Amino acid sequence: MKTSTNPEKDSYALRSAVGGCLAMAAIMGIGRFAYTPLLPFMLQEGVLNEVDAGFVASSNYLGYLIGALMAARAPLPGSPYRIFMIALIASTVVTFLMAFNLGLYWYVIIRFLAGLASAYAFVLVANIVMQRLAETRSLHLFPIHFTGVGIGIAGSSLMIEWLGASLNTSAQLWIAGGVLSLLLTICVPLLLPPKNELPSKAVQTSAPPTTSTKPLNLSAWRLIIAYGCFGFGYVITATFFGALANSTPELAPMKSLGWLLVGLAVIPSVFFWEKLAARIGYGIAIAIACTLEAMGVALSVLVPTVAGLSMASILLGGTFVGITSIGLIEARRIAGSNPRQIVGLMTAAFGVGQMLGPSFAGYLYELNGNFMLASLVAAGMLILAALLTLKRFIPT
Repeated sequence: MKTSTNPEKDSYALRSAVGGCLAMAAIMGIGRFAYTPLLPFMLQEGVLNEVDAGFVASSNYLGYLIGALMAARAPLPGSPYRIFMIALIASTVVTFLMAFNLGLYWYVIIRFLAGLASAYAFVLVANIVMQRLAETRSLHLFPIHFTGVGIGIAGSSLMIEWLGASLNTSAQLWIAGGVLSLLLTICVPLLLPPKNELPSKAVQTSAPPTTSTKPLNLSAWRLIIAYGCFGFGYVITATFFGALANSTPELAPMKSLGWLLVGLAVIPSVFFWEKLAARIGYGIAIAIACTLEAMGVALSVLVPTVAGLSMASILLGGTFVGITSIGLIEARRIAGSNPRQIVGLMTAAFGVGQMLGPSFAGYLYELNGNFMLASLVAAGMLILAALLTLKRFIPT
């Protein structure tokens, strides 16, 4: 596709991509993933234990699952932009509310609402940015939008590492996270201002309506199951990485720095996996990425050193956003002109997998006193995801 040669349109497109990037930093990097580097502080203070922490994380992923399905299928009154901004502001508000320690059920409710808000904002802003880039023939800028996940993770990790030594409680760090999210939220409408958007029902699907839906074939079901395995496989390390690093004094510096490496690895990975998948095929690229991520998850417990955790961080950050992106593209390719069914089922499978993972890991920690078994099971699920994806390319 040719890009625009109009400087005004080029500037508009770039501002839209950067605005989406900052929104993703707020809603995903902070609203959704700041829990990981802040969890060690909450565990150390006795605010949560490992079982409760897994339960709280699962409630966030349940909220995200429900929010993603609602955003894709059940439009709310008003324009997509207005709903997106409300969800973005809500994500910031609930980040501040995590500073109040009112017991386990309070945290469960707040993290559920955080998942709901982040899912709505994620789905809607992606459609808004994609539509504006398509209008200016600048879809090549869309990966900039997804780098916001890595920028948000890295930025919140740096903030926690910098402030963690001087602030006394996890509550103060949650407030600091809320302030960072607020600053990003203020910047978003400056770069991505409102305009006349399509009605909110238009974000349900980019495919034209059809009167019937063809049954999904075996390849589609393999991809759906693989995506669910991926959701389970990545989320245990993504949730408990800081707690794992904080388990021994030698690894304590990695509880924030390791998550920083995750965020930094996300940024180039968005571009890398798109290019690799276009060259070798999206299904094969998914299998390779899942295998590399499985290695990272296993390394996090089998090689409990700074070097081991550093490599685990890079492998995790360098794959999980890429798998999400190319997995949905592959789903749309398989589905043809009507991707709603397979994308919806993939979203549900992924949501169920990442919802079950943290609670599963928390209970195994209570039984064994470590994350070894849970992480190895997660690595096995990622290998299963790779095999299910590759099976589609092996003659039977």
